Amino acid sequence: MTAPVPQVTLNNNVRMPILGFGVFQVPEDQTQQAVEAALETGYRLLDTAAAYENERAVGRAIAAAGIPRDELFVTTKLWIQDYGQDSAERAFDRSLDRLALDHLDLYLLHQPFGDYYSAWRALERLNRDGRTRAIGVSNFYPDRLADLIAHNETVPAVNQIETHVFFQRTDDQRFMREHGVQHESWGPLAEGGQGFFENPVLVDVARTHDKSVAQIALRWLTQRGIVAIPKSVRPERMAENLAVLDFELSEEEMSRISTLDTGRSHIFDHHNTDMVESLGATRFDT
Repeated sequence: MTAPVPQVTLNNNVRMPILGFGVFQVPEDQTQQAVEAALETGYRLLDTAAAYENERAVGRAIAAAGIPRDELFVTTKLWIQDYGQDSAERAFDRSLDRLALDHLDLYLLHQPFGDYYSAWRALERLNRDGRTRAIGVSNFYPDRLADLIAHNETVPAVNQIETHVFFQRTDDQRFMREHGVQHESWGPLAEGGQGFFENPVLVDVARTHDKSVAQIALRWLTQRGIVAIPKSVRPERMAENLAVLDFELSEEEMSRISTLDTGRSHIFDHHNTDMVESLGATRFDT
C-alpha cells in the first residue's frame, strides 16, 4: 500500500482525496474484485453512480475490506429519470441501500438536463439532514453552473467533468475557482483515445521522469489542483495510477502539455443534440 493520498478541501470544509478510483464501465461481476484491489492498493475515494449499475458490488467490496468508514470517501450520482424532489430522495435511499452505507460523502447530479432544479433542492435537503456530507454536479458547463449557483442556496462542492490533456477545461476551472467549486476530472486518460499513449509530448515528458504516459497525465491534473478518478481492473495499473505524487512537472513541461488542448470533447459532447436526446431517453433500474 502506498502513502496516504493528499486531500483537497471543499467549500464546506469537507476533505476529499485528490486521487480516487472510478468504476464507470466496469462490469458488475468484476466490480467487487476491482474495488477490493483498489482499496488494498491505497485508494480511499470511490466513485460510482446509479447509472453504472454496480453500486451493490461497490458496497460488497467496502464491507469486505473492513476499512473504517471515516477513512473512505464514497461518491455516487443521481440519474436524470429520478430528478424531482421526492423521486430524488427515493433514488438516494436506493443507492444508499445498494451501497450498504448509512451516509454518502458526495452525491452528484449526473447530468445538467431535465428538472435539475428540483433535484438540486432535494440534494440540499439531504445535505442539511447530514445524509450526505457534500453535494455537487457532473457535466455542468459554466453557463449551467452559473445558473444553478445564482438561483439556489447551496453552491455545488464539486463539478465532475470530462477533463484530460486534449480537453483541458482551463476556462471552466477558472470559473469554478472563482465560485469555490472543486474541479474533478472524469476520463482523465482520455479513455485512451486520440493516440493518447503514443502522444510525442507525453512520451517525451514520461521518459524524462521515468514514468508512464498515464502517470504524466494524472500528475498534470493533480498539479492543477484537479481531483482525478482513473479506472482499471488490473492491480498493477491501479498502483501505477496512484504513484504520481512523488515527482513534479516543471513549468516548461506543464506549458508543453497545455499545447495539446483542442478545446473540445473527445468522449461525450453535451452540446450535441443527438447525444442530449439519447441521455434523456436512457432509463436504468435505479
